[in-house]
Amino acid sequence: MPLNSYHIIESTLREGEQFVGASFTTDQKTEIARLLDEFGVECLELTSPCASPQSFEDARTIASLGLKAKVLTHTRCRLDDAGRAIETGVDGVDVVIGTSSMLRRFSHGKEIGEIIDMALEVVSFVRSQGVEVRFSTEDSFRSSPEDLFRVYEAVDAIGVNRVGIADTVGVATPRQVYELVKALRQRVKADIEFHGHNDSGCAIANAFEALDAGATHVDTTVLGIGERNGITPLGGLIARLYAIDSNLVSKYQLPLLRTIDNTIARMVGVDIPFNNYITGITAFTHKAGVHAKAILNNPETYEILDPQAFGLTRYISIAHRLTGWNAIKNRADQLGLSLTELQLRAVTEHIKSLADEKPISLTDVDGLLRRWANGNAYEPTEETKLEER
Repeated sequence: MPLNSYHIIESTLREGEQFVGASFTTDQKTEIARLLDEFGVECLELTSPCASPQSFEDARTIASLGLKAKVLTHTRCRLDDAGRAIETGVDGVDVVIGTSSMLRRFSHGKEIGEIIDMALEVVSFVRSQGVEVRFSTEDSFRSSPEDLFRVYEAVDAIGVNRVGIADTVGVATPRQVYELVKALRQRVKADIEFHGHNDSGCAIANAFEALDAGATHVDTTVLGIGERNGITPLGGLIARLYAIDSNLVSKYQLPLLRTIDNTIARMVGVDIPFNNYITGITAFTHKAGVHAKAILNNPETYEILDPQAFGLTRYISIAHRLTGWNAIKNRADQLGLSLTELQLRAVTEHIKSLADEKPISLTDVDGLLRRWANGNAYEPTEETKLEER
């Protein structure tokens, strides 16, 4: 499966609702759905309509918006759940059941043969209603591969649209994901979806490896919110794919990412991390002198992502001891100040000396540059100020 044939199933309205700070109103869900649809995600996944009466009504509301994205909802592998989901008017039902020995023992108590019978019944019913259906195993990476393949091959034989692999506890490594997806790709005709949690920090890498091995769909949430540490973040997946080839994400409205991240951060009461992919405050900030010089000559020297592609700009930090004269020259040019190279080198050393003594700000640097440009490089110390009085 070519890497450029992938689809994003954006699950902020399902997995994201499981984040500890999330309690979306209907209006908020509508706003999120419209934003993500404008961004261009192919699918939106909603909380099970069986979760609560309001969840049912919210699913009906989102399904009736006339979005370009397919509207899906997530349910247990039960006929009554699937029937309730179909009543909302969604485009697809995402069915799930645990297959690991842990979940089979402590959750639903079913054996693999029983799981297959349940899966065949529910998948057949949903298909008979003219609705798209995905069947996913939960806790796939702590399940026996032989058990997984038995289940997947059974639902594939009756025409399921997608089969799903879920790293429910974030235990999988990128190699494990690649190998399992590749083996599954050789056994089923259906599309393959990957859902990866981030408990051990591998969600983005695992999602990419799933795609590279032949998966067609990846689940994401905005800022990666979800149960515990959440799942693959939308912006993180976009950054990973852009770094491989910007054409892989050209179908999305990338400048909307900042608005989307800010919107969700506000709704769930968190700050966007300083090092967040693309939209973090330091994502395109450069500080060291050698970095600044190279960036000013050619941004690709130290940037794998182009900030302009996301409607953002880079920032060269200069008010510190690591600054270099090329960065100082760039700032002088921005201020419309004319200084010789000798002056620029001298004022740079002045800035470094000051920064060694105390924290300084961009305002301090601008003041120094203006004094040097006006021929008044001398800056009196506190002691000399007293003497002059």
